[in-house]
Amino acid sequence: QVQLVESGGGLVQAGGSLRLSCAAASGRTFSSYAMGWFRQAPGKEREFVAAITRSGATTGYADSVKGRFTISRDNAKNTVYLQMNSLKPEDTAVYYCAATPALGSTWYVGRERYDYWGQGTQVTVSS
Repeated sequence: QVQLVESGGGLVQAGGSLRLSCAAASGRTFSSYAMGWFRQAPGKEREFVAAITRSGATTGYADSVKGRFTISRDNAKNTVYLQMNSLKPEDTAVYYCAATPALGSTWYVGRERYDYWGQGTQVTVSS
């Protein structure tokens, strides 16, 4: 079992930046989990944003955020981050972090692969 708490959301103008954090509390070592970020805009499905392997050595991104967003993790602090630059109004959504036990250097795109979810943090980008 792992509890995830996101923070860092807010209102920002287009072109601005935000950094989201997701703190994990778990009976297992944080570094045993692959982590992901997803987002859900009103009336839309929850979609993949970015993911990272247990060690942080490998990452993956949705095409819509590639080159603008960066996922990272600090296993000593049990925290995963999402640095978001050059924000656009279409990035407006509730952002969720997710965790799943993983083996080796794997990261996952599908929502169904993740076992644990945070409560979400709102990101609003004004034009």
